Amino acid sequence: MASASKKSVLFVCLGNFCRSPMAEGVFKDMVSQRADKAEWKIDSAGTSDWHEGDNPDERTSATLETKTGHRLDHIGRKITKDDYNKFHYIFGFDESNISNINRRKPAGCQAVIQLLGEFDPQNQRVIEDPYYGDMSEFQRVYNQCSRCLTAFMEKEFS
Repeated sequence: MASASKKSVLFVCLGNFCRSPMAEGVFKDMVSQRADKAEWKIDSAGTSDWHEGDNPDERTSATLETKTGHRLDHIGRKITKDDYNKFHYIFGFDESNISNINRRKPAGCQAVIQLLGEFDPQNQRVIEDPYYGDMSEFQRVYNQCSRCLTAFMEKEFS
C-alpha cells in the first residue's frame, strides 16, 4: 500500500448512487465532530459506471439532509486502480460488491476490503440496495450505516 493512511475509507456499491454515497455522508458527518477531522480521507465509488457523473439518488440526499443537516457534495464515479492504494479501508455492501472489488484489485493491494455490515451490532451483514424501495428503505440504510460506522470507529479508533 503506497502511502494510504489508516484514516482513509472508500465506500463502494454497484452504481455509487444510493448506498455508498449514503455511507460517505454518514461517515463525513461522524468524522466532522472529531478533533482529527482534517486527517481523514473519505470517498465513495461504484463498481459500474451506470451513475458516473451523476449526483446521488435524491432520496439519499434527502435522507442525509434530514438526518445530518446537510447534503452530500458528491459526483458518482467508478472505482479506479489508484483507489486501492489511496484508501486503507474499502467497504462494500453485499457479496456482489466485494466480489467485484476483489476482482479488480491490483497485485500487491494491501487495502482492507470487507463488508461494512460486518461491524453491525445487529448482525445484518448485508446492506440491501434501497433503489427500488421507498423513503423508508433509505432511512433503513442510513440507520444501518450509522450503526456499522459507529462500531467501526469504536473498534478501530477508540
